[in-house]
Formats: sequence, structure tokens, C-alpha cells
Amino acid sequence: MEEDESVSTKGSEESAKDDSSDTSSSNKESANPSDHALSGYSSEKIEYARVWLQLGPNQEIDELNVRHISAGEPINPNDDTSASYPEDVVQLAGSRLVDGSVTYSSNGDGTIHVYNVPLRWESSADVDKNFMKEYTEGIIKNTKVVDVDPGNNKEIVKLIDIMNIH
Repeated sequence: MEEDESVSTKGSEESAKDDSSDTSSSNKESANPSDHALSGYSSEKIEYARVWLQLGPNQEIDELNVRHISAGEPINPNDDTSASYPEDVVQLAGSRLVDGSVTYSSNGDGTIHVYNVPLRWESSADVDKNFMKEYTEGIIKNTKVVDVDPGNNKEIVKLIDIMNIH
């Protein structure tokens, strides 16, 4: 279990602290158990689980729903004035509103762009005509780049087992 937790993007630094005489073999040994434990799963499913483990508002979920949203889709699908996603994104959510959601795009380099998008949109009938356009454009402008942690393999597998890809 400790090997799983020690695998991280800073693995070489940790190995250098733990065993300064031979950092290369320490890195290889700590990387192999990680690869083996997750070898039966797709990189996409592993990514979804890692992102939820790191950013998911509620870790006590019954299921992890994965929804792909294409570039050009409106950020708020209930409003014609909504800005659109500039890139393909993934929305992760539990089965209940209280579970929250994470909407992001993968950069393919261990980082993601996180969009601060609500899971449910309130009715926009009583707001200024340009409000939703400006609000959703602000979501795009304020994306955050996040380094995704490798996480704990056992927790990753638990999430993959309750994953529903839509």
C-alpha cells in the first residue's frame, strides 16, 4: 500500500530523499506496482477516477457518471445566449446533486483545464438579456490549469467499478 501512495509526479524527489544512493532503481520499482494494478483499465477511465479523487466535491458516491461534451456545445444548454465550449470537455458527477460535478478538458500531459460549471442551471427568465452570455464567457476565461495527482490505486479501481460512461 505504501508503494501505491509514494508514486507521484515528484517520485524522483521522494526517491532521492528515501535512498540517495540509487534513485533510478527506486523509481522503477515504485512505478511497476502502479502500472500493474491499473493495467487492465483504459487510460481514460483511470484519468476520470484520478480527477474525481482529486477534485470531486463528495468522495462518498454511489456512482460516477461520465459525460462527454463536444466543443461548440453551449455551456448552459438551457439558454440560447450561452457561450459554447471552446474544446471537448468531460463532465464527472455523482448520482445526486449534492455529489457535485467536475467539468474539465485533458491536456494530455498530466494537466487539465477545469471549468467552474454548475451541474444544474437555474431558470434564466428573470435576468438581463446579456447576463448568461457574459457569465458563461467568464467561465471560459477563468479556467484553471490543474496538475492531476496519480492518486491511490485502490481508490481508482473502486471508482472505475462504479463508473457509468454516457
